[in-house]
Amino acid sequence: MPEFDLQFTIALVTNGLLIGLMYALIALGFVLVYKATDAINFAQGEFVMFAAFICAGAADLAGMPFWVAAALALAGMIAFGFGFERVVLRPLLGRPIIAVIMATIGIAALLRGVATLAFGGGTRAIALPVDDEPLFLGPLMLPPVQLVGAAVSLVFLAAFTWLFLKSRMGVAMRAVAESQQVATAMGIDVRRYFAFAWALAGVVSALGGIVWGGMLGVDNQLALIGLKVFPVVILGGLDSVVGAVVGGLIVGVVENLAAGYFDPIVGGGTKDFAPYVLMIAMLMIRPYGMFGSRRIERV
Repeated sequence: MPEFDLQFTIALVTNGLLIGLMYALIALGFVLVYKATDAINFAQGEFVMFAAFICAGAADLAGMPFWVAAALALAGMIAFGFGFERVVLRPLLGRPIIAVIMATIGIAALLRGVATLAFGGGTRAIALPVDDEPLFLGPLMLPPVQLVGAAVSLVFLAAFTWLFLKSRMGVAMRAVAESQQVATAMGIDVRRYFAFAWALAGVVSALGGIVWGGMLGVDNQLALIGLKVFPVVILGGLDSVVGAVVGGLIVGVVENLAAGYFDPIVGGGTKDFAPYVLMIAMLMIRPYGMFGSRRIERV
């Protein structure tokens, strides 16, 4: 193992925290859907990819300015979220949760195919309106795109936390997730809040797609961000916004430390599986995550 270097470690941790906040933004998409529908959206990575393709395509093919392309991606994903809920998921209302999960797996495959047909198989770029030159803060080198991504993540994570904890709509969404039948009996329009949850997932996907697409480039491989973020939601808890933040920070730091200290020994790749080691350990110790709600079913 390389010799411990304090400045090197601080740089790894700082960069990991920035990446972790960007992970948390994507993880929020899982949390939003799960809190409202009690189902896991296995197409979250494809949502992010498709939003990035919309933004990059609008800028490249139509020559739109960045802000117009970003607004188009945001509006497009909100419309897609509403449409997906209305056309595909609403007929499944009241069916077993596995039916919704399988529907999200199907839409994931469909989005990958549509993205390739519509935009081609090459890699496209999203030109974010930030400087390419890194900022130096003492021994730290901070890429502006990561700083912007972390700032966007913090703002929207705070907004969604307020939404769920303080607003009537957030309380209603939690009630729907707890029991659709009871929520309906109390006068809550379950279908309305399902649609709202998927629209919010579209918003998160658009933001995440623009940020991650600007940093990594846009192609079909961007959909893998959904799998990379899955350990985040398991660590933090599938129904916890705070858990998404904490889980994202932990995964970001662990990835960077693994890459910095273990990759030189084994030749690379440790950052790709280290988060899954944490996920498996969490499932063995605390299956509902650090901040997730513990559910006890008596039979």
